[in-house]
Amino acid sequence: MNRYPLWKYILILALLVFGIIFALPNLYSDLPALQISLSQQGVAVDEVLKNKITAALQQADLVPVSEKFTSGGSLILTFSSTDQQAAAQEAVKATLGEDSPYIVALYLMPTTPAWLTELGAKPMRLGLDLRGGVHLLLAVDVDAVFERLAGSDVKNIALSLREERIRYSGLSPIRIDGAQGVLLQFRGVEDRTQAYKYVTKNYLNYQWTVRDEEHRFVLQGVMGQAQYQEIRQNTLDQSMTILRNRVNELGISEAVVTQQGADQIAIDLPGIQDPAQAQNILGKTATLEFHLVDTDNNAQQAAVTGVIPTDDSLAFNDQHQPFLLKNDILLEGAAITNATANYGDQGAEVNIRLSGNATISRFNQVTAENVGRLLATLYVETRPIEHKVDGKIVTTYKTEKRIINAATINSALGSSFRITGMTDIQAASDLALLLRAGALPVPIHIIQERTIGPSLGQQNIDKGLLSVEIGFGAVVLFMALYYRVFGLIANVALGMNLLLIVAIMSLLGSVLTLPGIAGMVLTVGMAVDANVLIFERIREELRLGTSPQAAIFTGYERALVTIVDANVTTLIVAIVLFSLGSGAVKGFAITLTIGLITSMITAILGTRALVNGFYGWRAVKQLPLGVKVKISKKAVAHHEPANS
Repeated sequence: MNRYPLWKYILILALLVFGIIFALPNLYSDLPALQISLSQQGVAVDEVLKNKITAALQQADLVPVSEKFTSGGSLILTFSSTDQQAAAQEAVKATLGEDSPYIVALYLMPTTPAWLTELGAKPMRLGLDLRGGVHLLLAVDVDAVFERLAGSDVKNIALSLREERIRYSGLSPIRIDGAQGVLLQFRGVEDRTQAYKYVTKNYLNYQWTVRDEEHRFVLQGVMGQAQYQEIRQNTLDQSMTILRNRVNELGISEAVVTQQGADQIAIDLPGIQDPAQAQNILGKTATLEFHLVDTDNNAQQAAVTGVIPTDDSLAFNDQHQPFLLKNDILLEGAAITNATANYGDQGAEVNIRLSGNATISRFNQVTAENVGRLLATLYVETRPIEHKVDGKIVTTYKTEKRIINAATINSALGSSFRITGMTDIQAASDLALLLRAGALPVPIHIIQERTIGPSLGQQNIDKGLLSVEIGFGAVVLFMALYYRVFGLIANVALGMNLLLIVAIMSLLGSVLTLPGIAGMVLTVGMAVDANVLIFERIREELRLGTSPQAAIFTGYERALVTIVDANVTTLIVAIVLFSLGSGAVKGFAITLTIGLITSMITAILGTRALVNGFYGWRAVKQLPLGVKVKISKKAVAHHEPANS
């Protein structure tokens, strides 16, 4: 009646081992460290640079505890305190200089033993309110979108006026009081009148005015304030969406991306493992372009003389080999819907999938017409460069173009193809990440990077952790005093429940926040509630004259329905909170959901296994439930042996 088969005990033991292994890394604290890496792909930090950095740190009395190179080519220096870490960052930045391409990021070096890491066990990540994280402030060059829009409108207006046979003498983009505009010049009033009728009907984003100058008839269009603000906000919203996508691709949970001011975006990254990669990926304005290679002209000669054919542009690959590319862009990164990195026959590669029937059709047609010619994959990145002008930091942007590969077109290319020639799998993964998340519409650069401490204060954090300890201790004491041996069994299951919650959250990479701790406290109470229902049901059966073995069996079987009903209704609420909530609410819902599932396992399966192990194999006249229940003679006479 009250015996478990061997496989159930093995299952419970396996769960216990699982909980210990995956919860164990949380006992190891992280060391404050610096991570120095290159923002450009394919180049690693070398030993010479490491010696230069360590010499500068020693001169500033900031000796690192340890030094090591990562497989990705970054240098990590650990320090004994966060104060030394912050001072070391300033010293390293000063040593490398303002125009240095290196990223010097604050880092938390995990100290989890290698054997646990090899098993996939990692410490649970803490949210900004518990451990803090990295705060990035990015400046968005919103004006770039207006310049690009005005340039596009100038070309479209010129084409339209030619099609309408309206003559003009000049057409150029202008800026008036910070607003973007278009300036058209005519030789006669009649041409200007016709143009005015056309542009006021077809280009509604501009407010058009006419004026006469000496020997010139001018038509001026300035972007309206409402359109200006709408485009500006749309650009910021699009940038934030892409940054959120990039954060998600990096696997950073509970990150917060918000607009700050008119042209800045703030990003809070709690407990990130690779801040250098995060900075490098988040701030990049990068995309791909596909061009046909001009093989009719000599690229080497063009690179030496600087004389480039009208329809071509000059670009270089990683080996500094020059190529002449046709200016016509066959395909841009915006048409890419998915990109994955893997190893192929020619090393690291990126598999590309396209969207848009018109784009695919044109790409297929052009590549079919040019079988046997070279097709170049051009990587285009806009990088910010900071200069000091009159004591102020001025940021300019430089567009860098690099040919990833130039391959022969063997057949017409369709909706999917691959890019080869990557330097390593990390470069391929970073490129695939950028393509999946989307290209930023305008240049963005990081103007501030700092670590932030717990947002709710250390005192509140200590109180939150103390609440778990007090709650757990009070429940354990109550159960032990009120239910005696059965209470101790419930306490063992309660400890296993907390162990499994921590293990599962660590395994899933969940972020623990202060509301998450509140969820743990609530889970402790709900886990004990299930045991109280079972024990009280057993007491009731004993009062009715049921034998101890039958009371145990009936107590667990009949209380099961009530426990499941109570937990399922709470689980529904937790799922709704997770679906509709955000930030702290989600943290609470995640912890509560995991706690509900583990509490049902430990309260029903765990305690039943312990009770069966203690009492299921022998005859029992009295159960140590904290209250003595007199068993009738009739119940004793009909008591069945334990092995029946």
